[in-house]
Amino acid sequence: MSRIARPELSSPAVAAPTQFKSGSFSALRNIVAGAALALTASASFAATTLNIGTVIWIGYGPFYVAEAMNMFKKYGVSAKLQVFSDPALIPSAMASGSVQGGMLTYDQVVGQVAHGIGQKVVMPIDYSNGGDAIVADASITKIGDFKGKKIGFNPLSPSDFLLSYALKSNGLSDKDITPVSMTPETVPAAMASGQMPIGVTYEPSLSQIVGQGGGKKFHVVFSSKNAPGLIADVLVFNDKFIQSNPKDIDGIMRAYLDGMAYMKAKPDEAAKIIGKFMGVSGKEVKEQLSGVYNIPLAEMPKAYMKSKETTSYYASGEIIASTLKAKGQIAAAPATESTIDAQFVTALQKK
Repeated sequence: MSRIARPELSSPAVAAPTQFKSGSFSALRNIVAGAALALTASASFAATTLNIGTVIWIGYGPFYVAEAMNMFKKYGVSAKLQVFSDPALIPSAMASGSVQGGMLTYDQVVGQVAHGIGQKVVMPIDYSNGGDAIVADASITKIGDFKGKKIGFNPLSPSDFLLSYALKSNGLSDKDITPVSMTPETVPAAMASGQMPIGVTYEPSLSQIVGQGGGKKFHVVFSSKNAPGLIADVLVFNDKFIQSNPKDIDGIMRAYLDGMAYMKAKPDEAAKIIGKFMGVSGKEVKEQLSGVYNIPLAEMPKAYMKSKETTSYYASGEIIASTLKAKGQIAAAPATESTIDAQFVTALQKK
């Protein structure tokens, strides 16, 4: 679920970013190290307007509504969404202080904390509910058929974790396949040309693939519906910011919840707002929303509880960390407690 952004919406600060090869955490660590000197200047985080790093992804819709309708103001917070062209750029921007928080996938947090970078999930946002999937041609009907086949996917990304989980759940491993590195956006063309019998991608590329040949040429073999919570989007802040600005974080979260409520009360109006932000039609927004599940406040505590269900950070984090460790991206899995902070969700539950 490598989120993308329309170029014209990309942050000026990252207009021509250096992309991280295959999502490499080692490359990310080097950039963060280079930004370390800026920490002293940004330690107070005394910004008039709080910048929250984001990318274009349907699951962030409530935040898009909150900004468009200035819902942050109600809670005494001045917040602005800063759109990045690559989610891998957001953690280093947080470290430098150019943004105070970020919307990331949980696997990014696991990798960051494993490298000694203090940041925590303060709120679950959504999890992919079919919006990410493994697609194959008609001759391949089950995961067991993947053995010996070429599979196109983006290494060290949510697509990688989804594939690893699917293989492991069916008695296979990455040694049983021939991995082909490619971005989720290039999977449709590779499969359409016949070069790739299997690919891992996300919406809207997913719909592009399954819609080919009148819907009979390719089909979904395994999707994020089979592992709810494994590919999860989260609101993240650095440890120092959490300690210094709890009221701001609370306000940002409340505005998000108001945005979600507006989407439920006025779906057509909300779809237009989200579509304008994403550069798609309101109709497309509604179609994409079916592949994601925005977690309501009442269900948020479940993400922080110890459980074997993939909707728990304890379970999904274990899968993510084992994959990263096996591929040499981290030396050891961080304790789940070091990646999460449930205090804000707990406080909102009581109000």
